[in-house]
Amino acid sequence: MTTSKITSPRPVPTTTADESALPAVLTAPTAGEPTASYLARVRDSVRRQLRTHGAVLLRGFDIGDVSGFEGVVRAMSGAPLSYAERSSPRSTIAGQVYTSTDYPPTEEIFLHNENSYQATWPLTLFFYCITPPDTRGATPLADTRRVLRSIDPSVREEFTRRGWTVVRNFTEGFGVPWQQAFGTTDRAEVERYCARSGVEVTWIGRTGLRTTARRQAVHQHPVTGESVWFNHLTFFHVTTLPEEDCEGLREMFDEADLPTNTYYGDGAPVPDEIVAHLRDCYRAAQRRFDWQRDDVLIVDNMLSAHGREPFTGPRRIAVAMAEPLPGA
Repeated sequence: MTTSKITSPRPVPTTTADESALPAVLTAPTAGEPTASYLARVRDSVRRQLRTHGAVLLRGFDIGDVSGFEGVVRAMSGAPLSYAERSSPRSTIAGQVYTSTDYPPTEEIFLHNENSYQATWPLTLFFYCITPPDTRGATPLADTRRVLRSIDPSVREEFTRRGWTVVRNFTEGFGVPWQQAFGTTDRAEVERYCARSGVEVTWIGRTGLRTTARRQAVHQHPVTGESVWFNHLTFFHVTTLPEEDCEGLREMFDEADLPTNTYYGDGAPVPDEIVAHLRDCYRAAQRRFDWQRDDVLIVDNMLSAHGREPFTGPRRIAVAMAEPLPGA
C-alpha cells in the first residue's frame, strides 16, 4: 500500500448516546454503601452497562481493603486469574491481586488491551484505587470499536487480512527476564507452554530467548458480536517508545534483536508512518477521569484499551483479571 494515502483519524460517527460515556459512572446510592450488597442487587445491570460502554466506574462505595476489592472481582466475574506470560513488571499484593505496572511515575504507558498478544486473555479487568496520585496519573481508556472505525480503511483491511506478529527477545539486562515472564526456570516448561499457545521458541546462546507469535488484529466480541481493534501491535512497536529510547535501541540492536517489536502477520515490517497513524487513532478515542480513593474501575478488556498517565505523588492502584477467553 502507499503510505502517503494515509489520512488523519477519520471523524467517528456517533452511533448511540450510550457510547459517549467512558467509563459509565455508578455512584453509591448512600455514601459508603458496601459493594457486596449493592452488587447482589444490580450485578446483571452493571454487566449490561459494561458491554455497552466498555468500562464502569464504581464510586463512593465502602471497598475496605484489597480483600474487599477481591470480593468485588468474585461477585462480578468469579475467581481472579494469575498473571502469565508477563510483558511488564508487577508485584503481587495478595493472592491474584497485583500492583499496576511498576514503571517510573514520569513515564506514560500507552493504550493497550491486556494480554492481547497471548492465546488466552482476560475478558474483564478490575482496577482499585488504594491511594490516588497528587497530579495526573489517570488510567485513560479508548473504545476499541471507535479506534477500529477511525483507522484508514486500507490500513484496517491490510491488518484484517494479514494479522500481526510480535517478536520478543529476552536479553539479559533488558526488560522482564524470561524466567519471570513465564514463571519458571525450566526451559522445557517454557517450550510446552509456548507450544500450547502458538508461540515459536528460539533459544539464543546460554541465556537468551526469542519468542514469535502471530495473532489476529481485529476480533469479534464474544458477547456483543461487534468488531474490535484488539492487539498489542502499536504498544509493542519500537516507535511507540519515547523517541530517545527508540533511537537508542535501534542503534544498539539489529531489527530482529530488538527487545520487543511488531510486524505484519507474515513477518514483514510495518512502516513507522502506519504505526504513527494507529497511535493517532488511539489518542483521538482516548477518555480520562481522575482517580478518587476507593474507586473501582471495571473494564471490558476487548471493548476498551487502557493506559497510564505520568503522575506525581504516591499513586497505588491494584489490578485483577478475570474471565479467561481463548482466542480463535
